[in-house]
Amino acid sequence: MAEIPQLGARGGGWVALQFVLMASIVALGLTGPSWPAPAHWWLKAAAVLLVFGGALVAVSAARALGSGFTPFPQPADTGDLVQQGPYSVVRHPVYSGGILVFAGISLALSPWSLAGTAALAVLWGLKARVEERFLMATYPGYAGYTAQVRFRLVPFVY
Repeated sequence: MAEIPQLGARGGGWVALQFVLMASIVALGLTGPSWPAPAHWWLKAAAVLLVFGGALVAVSAARALGSGFTPFPQPADTGDLVQQGPYSVVRHPVYSGGILVFAGISLALSPWSLAGTAALAVLWGLKARVEERFLMATYPGYAGYTAQVRFRLVPFVY
């Protein structure tokens, strides 16, 4: 498999792409057709659960990173290798939580926005691989961490 491009010195191209996809998810949700009426009420309930659950995961992961939190694949200079909290379950819980949030937004708005959410999940999966190259180069203990925490984004899915 070919190496995934870094898209800039710090990986800024990945950040730009993710924000474009986030905006497209909302735009597709607002302009696309609504969900069918019979499914509308339970989709809204599921959406609320996904948005709040995903936000809880993403915020707790960002808090665990502290001053090391950055949207770029390259780790912040002030960061440390975090292995506790949500990082003991998956290696990229901010992305995991974000996928849940955008899946919830899609369920609340329109089936069209699910396509954007799927694309964002793929993008974050690729970005995580680029980020892991940076993390391997920055933290000597990262290889051991990946052996211990095998799941990148979704528990029980390598």
